Amino acid sequence: GLIPPVSEGEAASAAVLKGPNIKPVPRGVPVEERLTAPVLIKLGDKVSTDAISPSGTAVLMFRSNVPAIAEFCFRNVDADFVARARTAGRGVIVGGEIYGQGSSREAAVLSPLHLGVRAVLAKSFARIHRANLINWGIVPLEFENAADYDGIERDDVLDFEDLRGSLAAGGPVWVTDRRTGARFRLRCILSPRERDMLLAGGLLTQTAAKG
Repeated sequence: GLIPPVSEGEAASAAVLKGPNIKPVPRGVPVEERLTAPVLIKLGDKVSTDAISPSGTAVLMFRSNVPAIAEFCFRNVDADFVARARTAGRGVIVGGEIYGQGSSREAAVLSPLHLGVRAVLAKSFARIHRANLINWGIVPLEFENAADYDGIERDDVLDFEDLRGSLAAGGPVWVTDRRTGARFRLRCILSPRERDMLLAGGLLTQTAAKG
């Protein structure tokens, strides 16, 4: 019942047959030098991964089909989120305390990634979800001053100054809200491994680049 692998020369041209509900996994992109993006959604405290990517048989049947499962992203919180994200092309999410609590499901990161989310700004993150964001190249940023969260509204356009350089240097990330003119600082404390992975666009992108 076992089929031995083909030779290295044949492997490059071998086609992998997949069913219609199995799609390629999206790859993150390297962190930009400077990012300008709208706030696609503003959320409160204790946003769970179930709120980000709902559970249930109607959704989980697409767990190997990221484009399809992404259509359910934040559906029970904001039914217009997916359309808004598609129109924007790229954006950021703003959350409160313990963003991403609950189940460690990767769909809660892969769906926003597929929809162009480049960063999540929160007062704090659930540990495993933060690790998953880094693994897939979405920047997890925490407010240095939690009160800065209050001045941000959905659809605000944020300018992230020297985003890549700040992360590489381990310093604060300065952000300006174009609507209010407010300028505030975010932090992203990373281990050397996390920093290199995030800057590369996530573990998959980093591994492919080395390949």
